[in-house]
Amino acid sequence: MLSYRHSFHAGNHADVVKHIVQSLILNSLKQKDKPFVYHDTHSGVGRYDLTHEWSEKTGEYKQGIARLWSAREADQQNLPEDIQSYLESISILNNGEKLRYYPGSPRVARAHLRDQDRMVLTELHPADHPLLEQEFHRDRQVSIYKEDGFKRLKGSLPPKERRGLVLIDPPYELAKEYRDVVTAIAQSHKRWATGIYAIWYPVVNRCDIEDMIEGLEGLGINKILQIELGVSPDTNERGMTASGMIVINPPWKLESQMNEILPFLKEAIAPATGHFKVEWIVPE
Repeated sequence: MLSYRHSFHAGNHADVVKHIVQSLILNSLKQKDKPFVYHDTHSGVGRYDLTHEWSEKTGEYKQGIARLWSAREADQQNLPEDIQSYLESISILNNGEKLRYYPGSPRVARAHLRDQDRMVLTELHPADHPLLEQEFHRDRQVSIYKEDGFKRLKGSLPPKERRGLVLIDPPYELAKEYRDVVTAIAQSHKRWATGIYAIWYPVVNRCDIEDMIEGLEGLGINKILQIELGVSPDTNERGMTASGMIVINPPWKLESQMNEILPFLKEAIAPATGHFKVEWIVPE
């Protein structure tokens, strides 16, 4: 299925968590001079116009980045220092002006790359792929493929740099995609055990997340960290109540950074009904 379009959801609370974690991991990789690779399995279009009718139709960004942006403008001094590079990637895209564009994960990554680093992007959607190519036209640090993200990942590992981040965030339109993630990690970790893998997930049906976590636990991989922000309690009704990131081989500071950031995000985005957690699925 290729019906999912992220333009309806760009900048929502799930994007905020995903891209903050992504930024923190990329910042950790930059602590060493050696080059790294960023690999994105489901890239989207790169940037999203929050004034577009699709964004306005759902208004999800108003309960996500718009609230964080307002908190930034109101009280810059009390923002957690570790989210500054994430916010800077948004500011760069908007030329430091009013919030209009929101960066997808490729644009967040591009804002963190140095001259020696590179990106591998995959997008299969027939409408999104040309927009992604246009976004990074003639950018020599970016390779873009129109193919299944998991197949491209399998064929790209291990990378020549031996350092890097793989971001896995499928649309989860089908229940089997949760199992596909576990399979992709099993195959990828055998080829590149030292890579950092960040898996985004939505909480629509908690059972799906529990099954995926159980599958990851069964792979015998150490150092798996779970990060989650919820905006409302779990429910049997339709809709995403929370989202999170499962990180394999997380940077050593990531746990403490998110323990500081998540309380701030809860208060900024969902002060009355929000909840969060940072837990080891499998410790070191």
